[in-house]
Amino acid sequence: MIKTEINYGDIYLVPKRTVVDSRKECDTSVQFGPRRFDMPVYPANMKSVVDEETCEYFARRGWFYTMHRFNVDATRFTADMQEKGLFSSISVGVNEDTDEQLRELKAAGLTPEYITLDIANGWCVKAERMIKKVKDLFPESFLIGGNIATGDAARDLESWGVDAVKAGIAGGRVCITKNKTGFHRPMVSTVLDCAQAVSIPVIADGGISEHGDLAKAIACGATMIMAGSLFAGYDESAGQIIEVDGKHLKEYFGSASEHNKGAYKNVEGKRIYVEYKGSIERLFIELKEDLQSSISYSGGNTLAALRDAEMIYVNRY
Repeated sequence: MIKTEINYGDIYLVPKRTVVDSRKECDTSVQFGPRRFDMPVYPANMKSVVDEETCEYFARRGWFYTMHRFNVDATRFTADMQEKGLFSSISVGVNEDTDEQLRELKAAGLTPEYITLDIANGWCVKAERMIKKVKDLFPESFLIGGNIATGDAARDLESWGVDAVKAGIAGGRVCITKNKTGFHRPMVSTVLDCAQAVSIPVIADGGISEHGDLAKAIACGATMIMAGSLFAGYDESAGQIIEVDGKHLKEYFGSASEHNKGAYKNVEGKRIYVEYKGSIERLFIELKEDLQSSISYSGGNTLAALRDAEMIYVNRY
């Protein structure tokens, strides 16, 4: 039997009676772990999307972030952020270099507020072992585990001790895992399955192509949304501005790409160039205004109203 599953572009949400006088009355903030954030969306922890300046920019504006894990001194990063009165949110892997990072953090007496276990398929024995290590060393840190794509995987990670799961495999614009391996699952089906399986927050990671996809992800049960290409190409994004044929562009590549790994080995990501878009401040405003509009259409004044939105499938054939 072959199942039919769906992506964000396959569904829409049915409008309800608006109960606010203005969308400005709608609250987009979300409680996530020990802190409340202004919006339920944040940039992907990719080297071509975030760097230290990006992370500080988001934190100062009350948005969540996660620093990537590639050639990052987690101890120095955590110390720098916390000395500035900001929270530290780092990424870790599952190999020996992560063990060393964790020992250095512990020896320095530092505790990141958020730690993301960031591997291609988090439903594995190495992830289970690393989750135990992190929770033993940093029981006060909010631990995000991922990535996964099924309710069974989400349940296992919850039982292993994570505080949130990141759902989505091969849904990103520069991810070619589905082409190289044949494995992928559309995001609406992924988020619905994972959110219904666990009591902890689910982060929808990948597949965001329109601002309205944020509302759809929340309607599917996501607490937070991670996006890569949405935040790429801005002054505050990682990477240098380049000029090609008179156009200003920025490089954007996947974490499993040759350009991130430094060698053509087990490559499941690609590099593209995105249009240079200037300051990200306009995006911040537009994303918030659009999500406020979504909330107003859902018949409420907080994100919770989106969880009760009726979803309809659009037959495009």
